[in-house]
Amino acid sequence: MKKIKWGILGCGKIAGKFSSDLKLVEGAELFAVASTDAERANAFAKQYGFLQAFNSYTKLCESDVDVIYVATPHGFHHDHVMLCLRHGKAVLCEKAFALNLPQLIELTDYARASSIFLMEAFWTRFLPQYSELLEIIRSGRIGEIRMITADFGFKATEPPARRLYDPLLGGGALLDIGIYPVFLAMSLLGRPEEVNAVMTPYDTGVDKQIVCGLKFKQGALASLSASFCSDTPVEAVISGTEGRIRLTNRFHNVTSRIFVSSGSGQEEEIIVHREQGLGYQFEARHVQECLKQGLKESPLWSIDSSLLLMETLDRIRASCGIRYPQAGE
Repeated sequence: MKKIKWGILGCGKIAGKFSSDLKLVEGAELFAVASTDAERANAFAKQYGFLQAFNSYTKLCESDVDVIYVATPHGFHHDHVMLCLRHGKAVLCEKAFALNLPQLIELTDYARASSIFLMEAFWTRFLPQYSELLEIIRSGRIGEIRMITADFGFKATEPPARRLYDPLLGGGALLDIGIYPVFLAMSLLGRPEEVNAVMTPYDTGVDKQIVCGLKFKQGALASLSASFCSDTPVEAVISGTEGRIRLTNRFHNVTSRIFVSSGSGQEEEIIVHREQGLGYQFEARHVQECLKQGLKESPLWSIDSSLLLMETLDRIRASCGIRYPQAGE
């Protein structure tokens, strides 16, 4: 069977994690990487075993690559994804997909009109833990969901990395790590009817930490937070009318454990199958299955799901005054 030739656009930390797990994906060929720094691209290719290295993103798009994983800061996602799409390349783009909804609509409209595969790399959606979570909820074991609490916080080193606070890079806690609590709530409850948020800003205007309150149609509530100021539990609790589910640190990660409790309050751990790797191999395998089947969107994490998530992030930012002027805001 023909191997899928993978390209990596951007050679940062997340690209390294993804590339490490790509070696665990049957049928994946580590084909090419690209960085604007030739030395960095060559070092990355050598470290992870890619066949080619380019000092130009355009050269990567002009190569014989089948699908490109975009791993640059999300302030650049719109331009880099569009570059790939204009060269007819399938794209897996790291979250957050773009800076705002108008940017994402432009990308998705182009991909759909051109019949090119496009997916947001929201790896949590493809982890065994998330699939098990969905099964527990569908079984009715905790009843109807009434409350979700989730947090993600760490104390950033001083001085903080530029990508955390620079609006030009899409900086801010919400888009970097707060996206995980928001994803969890909306993936289980849908579009919120009401959105309220407060935040503590950097001098640049983006959020250093943020707390969001969401209200959903069925009356369920979600309390979500993200912070670059302190180490938080990074846990999630889904509470229903008959019981609750607790996802341990880090709840979005392949290492998280799942505990379920009913009316008695006694917790039972749900054992989830684990395998070697960091967890990025699951989304890569899914992309390959989609490409082999000729699909242009994922049936598990669709473009419409990404659009809903981005709209929700926009509403949260509007509620507390976070803006990205370079994105037309």
